[in-house]
Amino acid sequence: MQITRSKALFEKAKNYIPGGVNSPVRAFRAVGGDPIFIKRADGAFIYDEDDNAYIELINSWGPMILGHNHPMIREAVIKAMENGTSFGAPTAREVEIAELITHMVPSVEKVRMVNSGTEATMSAIRVARGFTGRDKFIKMEGHYHGHGDSFLISAGSGAITMGNPDSPGVTKGTAKDTLLAPYNDLEAIEKLVRANKNEIAAIILEPVPGNMGLAIPQKGYLEGLRKICDREGIVLIFDEVMTGFRLAKGGAQELFGVSPDMTTLGKIIGGGMPVGAYGGKREIMEHVSPAGPVYQAGTLSGNPIAMAAGLTMLNYLNEHPEVYNQLNEIGNKLTQGIRKSLDKLGLKYTINHLGSMYSLFFTGQQVFDFNSAKQSNTVLFGKYFQEMLKRGIYLAPSQFESLFLSTALTDELIQKILHANEESLIALHH
Repeated sequence: MQITRSKALFEKAKNYIPGGVNSPVRAFRAVGGDPIFIKRADGAFIYDEDDNAYIELINSWGPMILGHNHPMIREAVIKAMENGTSFGAPTAREVEIAELITHMVPSVEKVRMVNSGTEATMSAIRVARGFTGRDKFIKMEGHYHGHGDSFLISAGSGAITMGNPDSPGVTKGTAKDTLLAPYNDLEAIEKLVRANKNEIAAIILEPVPGNMGLAIPQKGYLEGLRKICDREGIVLIFDEVMTGFRLAKGGAQELFGVSPDMTTLGKIIGGGMPVGAYGGKREIMEHVSPAGPVYQAGTLSGNPIAMAAGLTMLNYLNEHPEVYNQLNEIGNKLTQGIRKSLDKLGLKYTINHLGSMYSLFFTGQQVFDFNSAKQSNTVLFGKYFQEMLKRGIYLAPSQFESLFLSTALTDELIQKILHANEESLIALHH
Protein backbone atom coordinates (compact mmCIF):
# COMPACT_ATOMS: atom_id res chain seq x y z
CA MET A 1 0.00 0.00 0.00
CA GLN A 2 1.36 3.39 -1.00
CA ILE A 3 1.83 5.83 1.89
CA THR A 4 0.14 9.13 1.13
CA ARG A 5 1.97 12.40 1.53
CA SER A 6 -0.52 13.39 4.25
CA LYS A 7 0.28 10.21 6.19
CA ALA A 8 4.03 10.79 5.84
CA LEU A 9 3.68 14.43 6.94
CA PHE A 10 1.60 13.43 9.96
CA GLU A 11 4.19 10.86 11.07
CA LYS A 12 6.93 13.48 10.72
CA ALA A 13 4.86 16.16 12.46
CA LYS A 14 4.39 13.95 15.53
CA ASN A 15 8.15 14.20 16.12
CA TYR A 16 8.08 17.99 16.34
CA ILE A 17 4.50 19.12 17.13
CA PRO A 18 2.40 17.84 20.09
CA GLY A 19 0.07 15.23 18.61
CA GLY A 20 1.28 16.23 15.16
CA VAL A 21 -1.16 19.16 14.90
CA ASN A 22 -1.37 22.78 16.05
CA SER A 23 -5.02 22.56 17.17
CA PRO A 24 -6.45 19.34 18.71
CA VAL A 25 -9.56 18.74 16.55
CA ARG A 26 -7.35 18.56 13.44
CA ALA A 27 -5.91 15.24 14.64
CA PHE A 28 -9.11 13.36 13.60
CA ARG A 29 -9.19 11.61 17.02
CA ALA A 30 -12.98 12.04 17.19
CA VAL A 31 -13.60 10.41 13.79
CA GLY A 32 -10.72 7.96 13.40
CA GLY A 33 -8.03 7.78 10.76
CA ASP A 34 -5.27 10.27 10.11
CA PRO A 35 -5.65 13.97 9.28
CA ILE A 36 -5.43 15.25 5.74
CA PHE A 37 -2.77 17.89 5.14
CA ILE A 38 -4.05 20.70 2.94
CA LYS A 39 -1.94 22.29 0.22
CA ARG A 40 -4.34 24.85 -1.25
CA ALA A 41 -7.98 25.91 -1.41
CA ASP A 42 -10.18 27.66 -3.93
CA GLY A 43 -13.90 28.43 -3.87
CA ALA A 44 -15.76 25.47 -2.37
CA PHE A 45 -12.77 23.11 -2.68
CA ILE A 46 -9.71 22.21 -0.67
CA TYR A 47 -6.85 20.13 -2.12
CA ASP A 48 -4.62 17.86 -0.08
CA GLU A 49 -0.90 17.20 -0.47
CA ASP A 50 -1.70 14.29 -2.82
CA ASP A 51 -3.81 16.63 -5.00
CA ASN A 52 -7.13 15.05 -4.02
CA ALA A 53 -10.00 17.56 -4.21
CA TYR A 54 -12.75 17.83 -1.58
CA ILE A 55 -15.90 19.93 -1.43
CA GLU A 56 -15.63 21.25 2.10
CA LEU A 57 -18.22 22.50 4.57
CA ILE A 58 -16.03 24.06 7.28
CA ASN A 59 -14.58 27.10 5.51
CA SER A 60 -11.67 27.41 7.95
CA TRP A 61 -14.17 27.11 10.83
CA GLY A 62 -16.25 30.02 9.59
CA PRO A 63 -14.35 32.96 8.09
CA MET A 64 -14.55 31.96 4.41
CA ILE A 65 -18.16 33.08 3.98
CA LEU A 66 -17.51 33.82 0.27
CA GLY A 67 -15.46 30.66 -0.27
CA HIS A 68 -11.72 30.07 -0.22
CA ASN A 69 -9.11 32.29 -1.84
CA HIS A 70 -11.63 34.88 -2.97
CA PRO A 71 -9.98 37.14 -5.60
CA MET A 72 -11.17 40.31 -3.85
CA ILE A 73 -9.58 39.30 -0.52
CA ARG A 74 -6.44 37.96 -2.18
CA GLU A 75 -5.88 41.20 -4.08
CA ALA A 76 -6.40 43.30 -0.94
CA VAL A 77 -3.79 41.26 0.94
CA ILE A 78 -1.22 41.39 -1.89
CA LYS A 79 -1.68 45.15 -2.28
CA ALA A 80 -1.32 45.74 1.48
CA MET A 81 1.86 43.64 1.60
CA GLU A 82 3.55 45.99 -0.84
CA ASN A 83 3.67 48.52 1.99
CA GLY A 84 5.05 46.13 4.63
CA THR A 85 3.73 43.35 6.83
CA SER A 86 3.73 44.85 10.34
CA PHE A 87 4.28 48.29 11.86
CA GLY A 88 3.30 47.98 15.53
CA ALA A 89 1.82 51.46 15.13
CA PRO A 90 -1.62 52.90 14.28
CA THR A 91 -2.90 52.76 10.70
CA ALA A 92 -5.83 54.35 8.86
CA ARG A 93 -7.43 50.95 8.17
CA GLU A 94 -7.79 50.28 11.90
CA VAL A 95 -9.97 53.37 12.18
CA GLU A 96 -11.96 52.42 9.08
CA ILE A 97 -12.69 48.87 10.23
CA ALA A 98 -13.60 50.06 13.75
CA GLU A 99 -16.06 52.57 12.29
CA LEU A 100 -17.54 49.90 10.02
CA ILE A 101 -17.96 47.39 12.86
CA THR A 102 -19.79 49.95 14.99
CA HIS A 103 -22.05 50.68 12.01
CA MET A 104 -22.82 47.00 11.32
CA VAL A 105 -23.16 45.91 14.98
CA PRO A 106 -25.16 48.69 16.69
CA SER A 107 -24.53 47.38 20.25
CA VAL A 108 -20.79 47.98 19.70
CA GLU A 109 -20.03 51.67 20.26
CA LYS A 110 -16.26 51.21 20.62
CA VAL A 111 -14.08 48.27 19.59
CA ARG A 112 -10.53 47.04 20.26
CA MET A 113 -8.78 44.83 17.70
CA VAL A 114 -6.82 41.76 18.89
CA ASN A 115 -5.33 38.70 17.17
CA SER A 116 -7.70 35.84 18.00
CA GLY A 117 -11.07 34.93 19.43
CA THR A 118 -9.33 33.66 22.57
CA GLU A 119 -7.71 37.07 23.11
CA ALA A 120 -11.06 38.74 22.56
CA THR A 121 -12.94 36.67 25.15
CA MET A 122 -10.15 36.82 27.75
CA SER A 123 -10.05 40.59 27.37
CA ALA A 124 -13.83 41.00 27.49
CA ILE A 125 -14.04 39.17 30.82
CA ARG A 126 -11.20 41.28 32.24
CA VAL A 127 -12.93 44.49 31.15
CA ALA A 128 -16.29 43.34 32.58
CA ARG A 129 -14.57 42.62 35.91
CA GLY A 130 -12.81 45.97 35.86
CA PHE A 131 -16.05 47.78 35.01
CA THR A 132 -18.19 46.09 37.70
CA GLY A 133 -15.57 45.52 40.39
CA ARG A 134 -16.75 41.90 40.66
CA ASP A 135 -14.77 38.68 40.13
CA LYS A 136 -17.12 35.86 39.12
CA PHE A 137 -18.73 35.15 35.78
CA ILE A 138 -21.17 32.61 34.35
CA LYS A 139 -20.48 30.52 31.26
CA MET A 140 -22.65 27.84 29.65
CA GLU A 141 -21.75 24.16 29.59
CA GLY A 142 -20.34 23.15 26.22
CA HIS A 143 -19.73 26.72 25.04
CA TYR A 144 -16.18 27.32 23.87
CA HIS A 145 -14.61 30.74 24.32
CA GLY A 146 -11.05 29.87 23.43
CA HIS A 147 -8.39 28.31 25.62
CA GLY A 148 -8.05 30.98 28.29
CA ASP A 149 -7.65 29.42 31.75
CA SER A 150 -10.95 30.68 33.15
CA PHE A 151 -12.92 29.19 30.22
CA LEU A 152 -11.54 25.63 30.49
CA ILE A 153 -13.91 24.66 33.25
CA SER A 154 -16.26 21.67 33.37
CA ALA A 155 -19.50 21.33 35.32
CA GLY A 156 -19.64 20.41 39.00
CA SER A 157 -22.39 18.35 40.62
CA GLY A 158 -25.10 20.93 40.09
CA ALA A 159 -25.96 24.30 38.60
CA ILE A 160 -24.65 26.25 41.61
CA THR A 161 -21.51 24.19 42.11
CA MET A 162 -18.21 25.91 41.51
CA GLY A 163 -16.43 24.83 38.34
CA ASN A 164 -13.57 22.35 38.32
CA PRO A 165 -10.54 22.69 36.04
CA ASP A 166 -11.10 20.94 32.74
CA SER A 167 -7.41 20.84 31.82
CA PRO A 168 -4.20 20.29 33.79
CA GLY A 169 -2.50 23.62 34.27
CA VAL A 170 -5.72 25.45 35.15
CA THR A 171 -5.63 26.26 38.87
CA LYS A 172 -8.49 25.74 41.30
CA GLY A 173 -8.08 29.41 42.19
CA THR A 174 -8.92 30.35 38.62
CA ALA A 175 -11.77 27.83 38.45
CA LYS A 176 -13.53 29.09 41.58
CA ASP A 177 -14.62 32.29 39.86
CA THR A 178 -16.18 30.49 36.88
CA LEU A 179 -19.80 29.43 37.39
CA LEU A 180 -21.56 27.02 35.04
CA ALA A 181 -25.11 26.72 33.79
CA PRO A 182 -26.79 24.62 31.10
CA TYR A 183 -27.60 26.51 27.90
CA ASN A 184 -31.29 27.36 27.38
CA ASP A 185 -32.00 27.15 31.15
CA LEU A 186 -32.97 30.50 32.70
CA GLU A 187 -33.85 28.96 36.07
CA ALA A 188 -30.27 27.71 36.44
CA ILE A 189 -29.06 31.28 35.83
CA GLU A 190 -31.48 32.64 38.44
CA LYS A 191 -30.16 30.11 41.00
CA LEU A 192 -26.57 31.10 40.31
CA VAL A 193 -27.40 34.80 40.61
CA ARG A 194 -29.21 34.25 43.94
CA ALA A 195 -26.36 32.12 45.32
CA ASN A 196 -23.73 34.69 44.27
CA LYS A 197 -25.59 37.96 44.85
CA ASN A 198 -23.62 41.04 43.74
CA GLU A 199 -20.54 38.92 42.93
CA ILE A 200 -21.11 38.19 39.22
CA ALA A 201 -19.41 40.52 36.75
CA ALA A 202 -20.59 38.93 33.51
CA ILE A 203 -22.56 36.26 31.73
CA ILE A 204 -20.78 35.10 28.59
CA LEU A 205 -22.27 32.77 25.99
CA GLU A 206 -22.39 31.95 22.33
CA PRO A 207 -25.92 33.22 21.54
CA VAL A 208 -26.01 30.45 18.93
CA PRO A 209 -23.46 27.87 20.08
CA GLY A 210 -21.43 26.05 17.46
CA ASN A 211 -18.91 24.22 19.63
CA MET A 212 -21.17 21.44 20.88
CA GLY A 213 -22.57 21.12 17.43
CA LEU A 214 -25.08 23.80 16.49
CA ALA A 215 -27.83 24.56 19.02
CA ILE A 216 -30.57 27.18 18.77
CA PRO A 217 -31.65 29.52 21.58
CA GLN A 218 -35.16 28.68 22.73
CA LYS A 219 -37.84 31.36 22.58
CA GLY A 220 -37.36 33.94 25.31
CA TYR A 221 -33.98 32.63 26.46
CA LEU A 222 -31.74 35.46 25.22
CA GLU A 223 -34.38 38.02 26.23
CA GLY A 224 -34.48 36.44 29.70
CA LEU A 225 -30.71 36.74 30.07
CA ARG A 226 -30.92 40.40 29.07
CA LYS A 227 -33.54 41.06 31.79
CA ILE A 228 -31.51 39.28 34.48
CA CYS A 229 -28.37 41.23 33.58
CA ASP A 230 -30.25 44.54 33.61
CA ARG A 231 -31.76 43.75 37.00
CA GLU A 232 -28.50 42.58 38.60
CA GLY A 233 -25.99 44.99 37.03
CA ILE A 234 -24.26 42.11 35.20
CA VAL A 235 -22.44 42.64 31.89
CA LEU A 236 -23.99 40.45 29.16
CA ILE A 237 -21.33 39.28 26.70
CA PHE A 238 -22.23 37.63 23.39
CA ASP A 239 -19.37 35.59 21.96
CA GLU A 240 -20.05 36.10 18.25
CA VAL A 241 -16.66 34.92 17.03
CA MET A 242 -18.53 32.34 14.91
CA THR A 243 -21.87 34.03 14.34
CA GLY A 244 -20.76 37.63 13.87
CA PHE A 245 -21.37 38.79 10.27
CA ARG A 246 -22.36 35.21 9.39
CA LEU A 247 -25.98 34.89 10.50
CA ALA A 248 -26.71 38.52 9.61
CA LYS A 249 -24.79 41.77 9.09
CA GLY A 250 -25.16 42.42 12.80
CA GLY A 251 -24.75 38.78 13.83
CA ALA A 252 -27.03 36.70 16.06
CA GLN A 253 -27.90 39.77 18.13
CA GLU A 254 -29.50 41.34 15.05
CA LEU A 255 -31.23 38.10 14.10
CA PHE A 256 -32.80 37.64 17.55
CA GLY A 257 -33.21 41.30 18.42
CA VAL A 258 -31.31 41.15 21.73
CA SER A 259 -28.46 43.60 22.42
CA PRO A 260 -25.57 42.52 24.67
CA ASP A 261 -23.38 44.94 26.62
CA MET A 262 -20.23 43.51 25.04
CA THR A 263 -19.51 41.44 21.93
CA THR A 264 -16.49 39.36 20.94
CA LEU A 265 -15.74 38.92 17.24
CA GLY A 266 -13.33 37.04 15.01
CA LYS A 267 -13.29 34.75 11.97
CA ILE A 268 -14.99 36.82 9.25
CA ILE A 269 -13.54 40.17 10.37
CA GLY A 270 -10.12 38.87 9.32
CA GLY A 271 -11.19 37.53 5.93
CA GLY A 272 -9.09 34.46 6.75
CA MET A 273 -6.27 36.28 8.54
CA PRO A 274 -5.74 35.87 12.32
CA VAL A 275 -7.95 38.57 13.85
CA GLY A 276 -10.23 39.03 16.83
CA ALA A 277 -12.01 41.98 18.40
CA TYR A 278 -14.05 42.90 21.41
CA GLY A 279 -16.33 45.87 21.81
CA GLY A 280 -19.42 47.20 23.48
CA LYS A 281 -21.02 50.11 25.21
CA ARG A 282 -18.96 53.28 25.31
CA GLU A 283 -18.95 53.51 29.12
CA ILE A 284 -17.60 49.96 29.41
CA MET A 285 -14.97 50.26 26.68
CA GLU A 286 -13.70 53.53 28.18
CA HIS A 287 -12.25 51.35 30.95
CA VAL A 288 -9.74 49.86 28.47
CA SER A 289 -6.17 51.21 28.56
CA PRO A 290 -5.03 53.83 27.64
CA ALA A 291 -8.48 55.43 28.09
CA GLY A 292 -8.95 53.60 31.40
CA PRO A 293 -7.23 51.33 33.93
CA VAL A 294 -7.91 47.85 32.44
CA TYR A 295 -4.72 46.82 30.67
CA GLN A 296 -4.66 44.93 27.37
CA ALA A 297 -2.11 45.24 24.57
CA GLY A 298 -0.71 43.47 21.51
CA THR A 299 2.14 44.18 19.10
CA LEU A 300 0.30 42.63 16.16
CA SER A 301 -3.18 43.97 17.01
CA GLY A 302 -4.59 45.81 14.01
CA ASN A 303 -1.97 44.21 11.75
CA PRO A 304 -2.13 46.01 8.36
CA ILE A 305 -2.44 42.81 6.31
CA ALA A 306 -5.24 41.46 8.49
CA MET A 307 -7.01 44.83 8.46
CA ALA A 308 -6.87 44.95 4.65
CA ALA A 309 -8.46 41.50 4.36
CA GLY A 310 -11.07 42.17 7.04
CA LEU A 311 -12.06 45.60 5.78
CA THR A 312 -12.52 44.24 2.25
CA MET A 313 -14.70 41.40 3.56
CA LEU A 314 -16.86 43.58 5.81
CA ASN A 315 -17.33 46.28 3.15
CA TYR A 316 -18.56 43.62 0.74
CA LEU A 317 -21.03 42.15 3.25
CA ASN A 318 -22.24 45.61 4.24
CA GLU A 319 -22.86 46.59 0.62
CA HIS A 320 -24.36 43.22 -0.45
CA PRO A 321 -26.92 42.17 2.19
CA GLU A 322 -28.42 39.78 -0.38
CA VAL A 323 -25.54 37.45 0.53
CA TYR A 324 -27.52 36.39 3.60
CA ASN A 325 -30.57 35.38 1.57
CA GLN A 326 -28.27 33.40 -0.71
CA LEU A 327 -26.63 31.63 2.25
CA ASN A 328 -30.03 30.85 3.81
CA GLU A 329 -31.17 29.31 0.53
CA ILE A 330 -28.02 27.17 0.29
CA GLY A 331 -28.51 26.02 3.89
CA ASN A 332 -32.17 25.17 3.26
CA LYS A 333 -31.45 23.16 0.10
CA LEU A 334 -28.67 21.20 1.75
CA THR A 335 -30.42 20.35 5.02
CA GLN A 336 -33.75 19.53 3.33
CA GLY A 337 -31.96 17.12 1.01
CA ILE A 338 -30.10 15.46 3.88
CA ARG A 339 -33.35 15.08 5.84
CA LYS A 340 -35.01 13.35 2.88
CA SER A 341 -32.25 10.74 2.72
CA LEU A 342 -32.32 10.14 6.47
CA ASP A 343 -36.11 9.80 6.51
CA LYS A 344 -36.04 7.39 3.56
CA LEU A 345 -33.63 5.11 5.42
CA GLY A 346 -35.44 5.43 8.75
CA LEU A 347 -32.34 6.60 10.64
CA LYS A 348 -32.72 8.45 13.94
CA TYR A 349 -31.37 11.96 13.65
CA THR A 350 -31.69 15.62 14.56
CA ILE A 351 -30.57 18.45 12.28
CA ASN A 352 -30.14 21.87 13.83
CA HIS A 353 -29.93 24.53 11.14
CA LEU A 354 -29.78 28.31 11.12
CA GLY A 355 -28.80 30.26 8.01
CA SER A 356 -25.37 29.10 6.85
CA MET A 357 -24.69 26.89 9.90
CA TYR A 358 -25.95 23.37 10.58
CA SER A 359 -25.20 20.18 12.50
CA LEU A 360 -26.37 16.62 11.96
CA PHE A 361 -26.69 14.59 15.18
CA PHE A 362 -27.33 10.86 15.11
CA THR A 363 -29.98 10.91 17.83
CA GLY A 364 -33.76 10.86 17.80
CA GLN A 365 -33.87 13.44 20.61
CA GLN A 366 -33.94 17.20 20.28
CA VAL A 367 -30.50 18.78 20.83
CA PHE A 368 -30.76 22.06 22.76
CA ASP A 369 -27.85 21.99 25.25
CA PHE A 370 -24.55 20.22 25.91
CA ASN A 371 -26.09 17.28 27.75
CA SER A 372 -28.56 16.52 24.94
CA ALA A 373 -25.76 16.90 22.35
CA LYS A 374 -23.70 14.27 24.22
CA GLN A 375 -26.51 11.73 23.79
CA SER A 376 -25.83 11.52 20.04
CA ASN A 377 -24.08 8.51 18.50
CA THR A 378 -20.52 9.77 18.00
CA VAL A 379 -19.27 6.40 16.72
CA LEU A 380 -21.85 6.51 13.92
CA PHE A 381 -20.89 10.11 13.18
CA GLY A 382 -17.24 9.06 12.84
CA LYS A 383 -18.22 6.41 10.29
CA TYR A 384 -20.40 8.93 8.44
CA PHE A 385 -17.46 11.38 8.32
CA GLN A 386 -15.19 8.72 6.79
CA GLU A 387 -17.82 7.66 4.22
CA MET A 388 -18.31 11.27 3.15
CA LEU A 389 -14.54 11.80 2.97
CA LYS A 390 -14.20 8.79 0.65
CA ARG A 391 -16.69 10.49 -1.64
CA GLY A 392 -14.84 13.80 -1.70
CA ILE A 393 -16.82 15.71 0.96
CA TYR A 394 -14.84 17.19 3.85
CA LEU A 395 -16.88 17.71 7.04
CA ALA A 396 -15.80 18.95 10.46
CA PRO A 397 -13.88 16.05 12.07
CA SER A 398 -16.03 16.09 15.21
CA GLN A 399 -19.69 15.58 16.07
CA PHE A 400 -19.45 18.64 18.30
CA GLU A 401 -18.59 21.25 15.68
CA SER A 402 -21.00 23.19 13.51
CA LEU A 403 -20.61 23.21 9.75
CA PHE A 404 -20.21 26.56 7.96
CA LEU A 405 -21.46 27.13 4.42
CA SER A 406 -20.23 29.61 1.82
CA THR A 407 -21.63 31.35 -1.24
CA ALA A 408 -19.25 29.22 -3.36
CA LEU A 409 -21.68 26.28 -3.05
CA THR A 410 -23.53 26.20 -6.39
CA ASP A 411 -26.65 24.10 -7.05
CA GLU A 412 -24.45 21.60 -8.89
CA LEU A 413 -22.13 21.23 -5.88
CA ILE A 414 -25.09 20.94 -3.50
CA GLN A 415 -26.39 18.03 -5.60
CA LYS A 416 -22.96 16.37 -5.45
CA ILE A 417 -22.95 16.72 -1.66
CA LEU A 418 -26.46 15.29 -1.40
CA HIS A 419 -25.56 12.36 -3.66
CA ALA A 420 -22.50 11.61 -1.53
CA ASN A 421 -24.63 11.95 1.60
CA GLU A 422 -27.19 9.42 0.35
CA GLU A 423 -24.50 6.93 -0.66
CA SER A 424 -22.76 7.38 2.70
CA LEU A 425 -25.96 6.86 4.69
CA ILE A 426 -26.82 3.73 2.67
CA ALA A 427 -23.33 2.37 3.41
CA LEU A 428 -23.87 3.02 7.14
CA HIS A 429 -27.37 1.52 7.06
CA HIS A 430 -26.06 -1.74 5.65
